[in-house]
Amino acid sequence: MAARNLSNLRSPRKANTGRKRVGRGMGSGMGKTSTRGHKGQGSRSGFSLMRGFEGGQMPLHRRLPKRGFTNIFRTEYTVVNLDRIVAQIEGLGITEIGLDDYKKLGLASSKKPLIKILGSGELTSALTIQAHKFSKSAIEKIEKAGGKAVLLGGDVPAAPKGKLVSKAKE
Repeated sequence: MAARNLSNLRSPRKANTGRKRVGRGMGSGMGKTSTRGHKGQGSRSGFSLMRGFEGGQMPLHRRLPKRGFTNIFRTEYTVVNLDRIVAQIEGLGITEIGLDDYKKLGLASSKKPLIKILGSGELTSALTIQAHKFSKSAIEKIEKAGGKAVLLGGDVPAAPKGKLVSKAKE
């Protein structure tokens, strides 16, 4: 193999080939039908296949069984860990974090308006944190550091556990 230097460098074969220009006649170098074949759907202009089309055979995504369901009543929370809060407010001297502050600090977007605080990481200073939900470990760590966890939206009544108790018959 010859030594490579700037005088004998070349691009790989077919690296600089332009795209195929379809429907430009005999001068294009593609011949009469311009690689589209004769007649039929694929030879017409404006033709495009549906994604997953298999030539009329039942496509794979319709052959496979459906599974599961989507719970339309699910409540989505933006999850924020304590270590992310500490990293964002370091050196700012903030003592309280409200709902507006999450977006300002880049901890949450407006797509999911509800916020849940998780207890990953350690708090070093006393902080008053407002959120819609807190994990048990997050509340412990916030209070251990001398701060306060403020639950927004009031207390949501917990779902009854076990069997439902009917009213006593008179």
